[in-house]
Amino acid sequence: MSRLTELIAQAKAANAQLGADLEREFRVLASRRAYGLNFERHRPEAVELPGRQVRKGDKVRVLPPRGSTSKGDQRLWVVKGIENLPKGRVASLVLHRVNQPESLKVSVSDLVVVAEFRDTIYPGLAETGSVVRGREKPFHTVINGENYHVLKALTYTHRGKVDAIYIDPPYNSGARDWKYNNDYVEAEDLYRHSKWLAFMERRLLIAKDLLKPAESILIVTIDEKEVQRLGLLLEQMFPEARIQMVSVLINPAAVARTKEFGRSDEYYFFVMFGTAGPLKLPLGEGWITTKGRTHTGNVRWDLLRRSGTNTQRERSPGTFYPFFIKQDGSGIHSIGDALPRDGSRDSVVAPQGTVAVWPMRKNGSEGVWQLTPNNARQVWSEGFMRPGEYRAEETAIYYIKPGERAKIEAGFYEVIARNPDGSVVVGSAEVSERQSTPGTQWRVPSHDSSQYGSRLLGNFMPDRKFPFPKSLYAVEDALKFFIASKPEATVVDFFSGSGTTAHAVMRLNRQDGGRRQCIMVTNNEVGADEQRSLRLKGLRPGDPDWERWGICDYITKPRVEAAITGLTPGGVPVKGDYKFSDPFPMSEGFQESARFFTLTYESPLAVSHDLAFERIAPLLWMRAGSEGSSIDAIPKSGWGMADTYGLIHDLDCSEAFCASARRSPQLRIAFIVTDDARRFQSVARQLPETVEAVRLYESYLSNFKFASED
Repeated sequence: MSRLTELIAQAKAANAQLGADLEREFRVLASRRAYGLNFERHRPEAVELPGRQVRKGDKVRVLPPRGSTSKGDQRLWVVKGIENLPKGRVASLVLHRVNQPESLKVSVSDLVVVAEFRDTIYPGLAETGSVVRGREKPFHTVINGENYHVLKALTYTHRGKVDAIYIDPPYNSGARDWKYNNDYVEAEDLYRHSKWLAFMERRLLIAKDLLKPAESILIVTIDEKEVQRLGLLLEQMFPEARIQMVSVLINPAAVARTKEFGRSDEYYFFVMFGTAGPLKLPLGEGWITTKGRTHTGNVRWDLLRRSGTNTQRERSPGTFYPFFIKQDGSGIHSIGDALPRDGSRDSVVAPQGTVAVWPMRKNGSEGVWQLTPNNARQVWSEGFMRPGEYRAEETAIYYIKPGERAKIEAGFYEVIARNPDGSVVVGSAEVSERQSTPGTQWRVPSHDSSQYGSRLLGNFMPDRKFPFPKSLYAVEDALKFFIASKPEATVVDFFSGSGTTAHAVMRLNRQDGGRRQCIMVTNNEVGADEQRSLRLKGLRPGDPDWERWGICDYITKPRVEAAITGLTPGGVPVKGDYKFSDPFPMSEGFQESARFFTLTYESPLAVSHDLAFERIAPLLWMRAGSEGSSIDAIPKSGWGMADTYGLIHDLDCSEAFCASARRSPQLRIAFIVTDDARRFQSVARQLPETVEAVRLYESYLSNFKFASED
């Protein structure tokens, strides 16, 4: 190790950047686990930013000629200067990270800006539309951008505020379904799995910062290609969480595979932080299983004889005693006392007309009951114990456990009569009242992704296709187990695809009048097959005729808008009805609202000089709860108030600003624009204690500076 350290120091002296890169990789290797999931942390990802204005100091790639389908020059260049010439703007470039830089002059129109994930970014948002029907509720937001960078942006607006994250990441099938460093990851790529793990790890690390540590849930869906690696990754990344995997039937017909079993299910990982755990909920008929589970609507009678572990008499001699059952089958006569540890069953004489029933195991050995004699007598006297069909010494004894008895006492089940032996007769619960937590095998008809994913999506966008959308009801159910009791929950999906998660959150709100909000993040990637034909037409990413075919603009935004309005993109009422827990016509839409944004990349100098406020403004609105009105430009009066936050730009107006704050009971945050820490504190002290004071732009700039060092 000391020799490596010495060599790295020599490399730093010769080439500072090379030395820093070698040191970074050395630290990764030195921290690698001896056991567990090991994988290559591939060079940090880079993302192209088509449409972003080229500036001096930017890293760029040179694009291939229009009409070409080649990848072009994938090397990174640094812009050293830009000239305005008669033929247009021309950039002077120097090759990035080489000892003997190569230089080049290229038209700015033939360059695309590249952001590496080690770079510090200063994000903003540009609004691209909205739909408003639920004025009293928080807005849902859809953000078009690289999800790694959007997650960084959310560390400013939602750090520690998110109740649930639901993601459906690329399944790494090898079918060109995702990119790493601007290249599709093919099935033949020897590093396909480690690239996928590095890709996921970077995003999950930031996502954890968004979740509420006291109680929150991360839900990740996957199929068999990466299920084992994902499980290990989650275990290593979140050792403090409780993690459970559920198998979900998504295609009852099963997809035929050559020389393989047909695939019919996929897997949901539930990563539970703090006190989070699945709720007991009313479950429909589709959830009913055999073996008399509670959600069949009937109270459950369990065998009193203990099964499973610790079932031998010597382990618990105090629960080895006889029940005396009447030989005419009319019920229990009495309950005997526990035998001493060395006592024999033969020493016990059953009362006249009865037979002794002991907790004998199926192999003939002596077992135990689940209750002591005194507890058993109490339960019997209350009518919560009874014998099964009379079979002499082999008669089974049943009882109602405390959890089920509590439901009877709470009125969930009603005692409607008594049997001749005194045991209770309990009525069945209505379907809508059957509450339970299911097992880890979900075989529910509503989770069929063909019927309630692809076909349902076709109702909202009849002329548009999206590969493998999730069943709306499967996403709804997965979230419901954790946020049904949280009507103000914030949900994030940073692989939002067709927008199913937002759609599911809107359905949950309609069912209980909730005010939950969903933040959807997706890029505007055009499908691999469509890209070639668009390039042959001379189009490039960033061109309007290219971007309109991207996932966000062509699928996600129109789907969210259609769900809210009940109208297809063509203005026709959506056909069909929602089913299962809340049936109603899809054309009714939802009393919800949404705003649509595109991620922008700002200059820290422009931010600090107050020249980027219009792009920073949506982040301030989101930090204050994405609710009500927003302040979209610097107020001419020097200060302004929205529904949930205020902004003061001219501190000479602080008296009027603070007076208004005291008259605004819904105010949560006050953004104070100043470089002077003392003046900031002076204004902050005048605000109500319930209002958070935030200093602009210091809080914004420092947040992303620190975020880049994580």
